[in-house]
Amino acid sequence: MAQVLEFKLPDLGEGLTEAEIVRWLVQVGDVVAVDQPVVEVETAKAMVEVPCPYGGVVTARFGEEGTELPVGAPLITVAVGSGTDGGEPGASEGSGNVLVGYGTSEAPARRRRVRPTAVPTSAPAAPKAPAAPTAPAAPVASDGPVPVISPLVRRLARENGLDLKELQGTGPQGLILRADVENALRAAVTEERPAPAPAPAVPATLSGTAGSSALTEGRRVPLKGVRGAVADKLSRSRREIPDATCWVDADATELMRARAAMNATGGPKISLLALLARICTAALARFPELNSAVDVAAKEIVQFDQVHLGFAAQTDRGLVVPVVRDAHARDAEGLTSEFARLTEAGRAGRLTPAELTGGTFTLNNYGVFGVDGSTPIINHPEAAMLGVGRIIPKPWVHEGELAVRQVVQLSLTFDHRVCDGGTAGGFLRYVADCVEQPAVLLRTL
Repeated sequence: MAQVLEFKLPDLGEGLTEAEIVRWLVQVGDVVAVDQPVVEVETAKAMVEVPCPYGGVVTARFGEEGTELPVGAPLITVAVGSGTDGGEPGASEGSGNVLVGYGTSEAPARRRRVRPTAVPTSAPAAPKAPAAPTAPAAPVASDGPVPVISPLVRRLARENGLDLKELQGTGPQGLILRADVENALRAAVTEERPAPAPAPAVPATLSGTAGSSALTEGRRVPLKGVRGAVADKLSRSRREIPDATCWVDADATELMRARAAMNATGGPKISLLALLARICTAALARFPELNSAVDVAAKEIVQFDQVHLGFAAQTDRGLVVPVVRDAHARDAEGLTSEFARLTEAGRAGRLTPAELTGGTFTLNNYGVFGVDGSTPIINHPEAAMLGVGRIIPKPWVHEGELAVRQVVQLSLTFDHRVCDGGTAGGFLRYVADCVEQPAVLLRTL
């Protein structure tokens, strides 16, 4: 006898409590192998393909694409056991590999389709075990040749006067789903609804009192996923960290010349971000107070031995901060390579939670957006962030004479609990000295 097993959204790690269904990789009626990815979800950290620990026939899916589910909510049900595995070894065994939702133990087997059994694609509770798909029954239909399985779908259409023969099903083999009926009903309501009269403009105020009714108008964008996670972290940083910012202009002409000379020798090109990262790690070795975090509960400052360097990267999914592990132990070429790898993964939405957490200091090169300066918000729970503006030609006094030099503004936002202004100023001054005279960095290594 086949047994129906329910697979729930697993704990994806890093304290994540929910995920949004981006794309289903299987449909009802598909035969899946153990550890085959069945759904792609988006968490506040990254896109994840979730593998199923069971092999057998998919009998139900829970949640449409775009639905947000909490950890522990049902994802799919799979009929396993006699007659459901198609003779594939291990198809009815669970792997136990749905850990933190990443990767599978083996390459997924190719999907095979079977005719759907009488099980809905979504239901409030796990469905009963269906008949073995080796000899499936034809879909039950009370509306002639229209393929409808669920009595709920037929009743929903009947109660709303909807002719199922006019619908095009989106389920397997043209099966009409509940979502198809609901979409058709919504479309009919939209067509019949008169256009609303324009609301009078209400001026908003900074306090939000006089213009509070204006909050009911306008386009609403859900604050979730990466954007929601960023909002939570920045808000927490502002609430908990007494931050301060200092800044300085620096002549980056010699640094740019040094980079050009390095890249002229052949081999992999060295990025400017990598050189700035080398300067940061050297500065943190001299001022370790800034490579730390505050343990509020223990009333202690934790200074880290390793520098795990975060860097801000803009992607289509929003701002992310990948982390270069052990940045202090990497040379400029190694840093360039790792920056490129993590940036590409971020743009593709494939960064893992491990690659987005655990930073001890952040480097933010907002100069790529064409701005000179900023007051960075610390990436909680870190203690500091270095911001780098654009490098542009400016009048500058060089060796006692006015000249046009490549000038950059550097800004440091720091947690005033971990150090005083003297330490922060010393760090920033050392960074500026290395930018202006790269030989300073070589002398202190």
